[in-house]
This record gives sequence, structure tokens and C-alpha cells, in this order.
Amino acid sequence: MLGYVTIGVNDIDQSVAFYDEALGPLGYARTFKDGGWAGYGPGGKSGDDLLMIYLATPFDKNKADFGNGSMLAFKAKDRAAVDAFYRTALKVGGKDEGAPGVRGESKPEWYGAYVRDPVGNKICAYYKG
Repeated sequence: MLGYVTIGVNDIDQSVAFYDEALGPLGYARTFKDGGWAGYGPGGKSGDDLLMIYLATPFDKNKADFGNGSMLAFKAKDRAAVDAFYRTALKVGGKDEGAPGVRGESKPEWYGAYVRDPVGNKICAYYKG
């Protein structure tokens, strides 16, 4: 089980502005911002038993960039949350990587949307059901 995920960023304020809005429809809210770090938890809560998302400028002071083929996928409570994530992410500076829709032929249906954050990290919101 994952404890937390760290997303490398170059401009903490720009990325916080993006993730504050984009993660809202998925039930995540910021728990703190301190210097080059920010944290997000489900419902704005933090704890060892919750999956936490952190934004951080790289410790080695080099430029943060995305890994080709890497992606973070967030579970959504329903299709409407996937749609809201996608619309909100694009509104606050995200780049389209795949509009909301059914992907594949799984049962129950897999419904997802993809965006790139301000650094270029690929993120997804999905609902299976």
C-alpha cells in the first residue's frame, strides 16, 4: 500500500494554485504549504493511514520534470467528479491529454480523463462502476 506520492514542481505557488483546484472535485484538499512543500489529503485530513499527495521542489535544486510513461491516477466517486476534475484542471492551466470517456471494454466500465499539470506531470481521474 502506498503511503504518499511526491510530485516534483518548479514553481510551488503555480503548482499549489493548480492542485488546490484540480484535486477539489476528487475530495482532496491542501493540508499545508511550507516553503517549497505542500501537502494534500482526503478531505483536507492528514495521517499515516491516508494516502497523502505532496508537491516539492527537488532537493538537488535541479529542474523538476516529468517521466515519460509515468502517471498518477486518482479514484473518483463517480463520473461527475471525473468531469469536474477535467474541467477544473483545464480552467486552472492544465493541458488536455484525453477528455472524459469510457476506455477499453472492461465491465464495469472504466471512465477516465487525463491532464498535464503545469510541470508536465500526467494525472488522471477515473471511476470504475
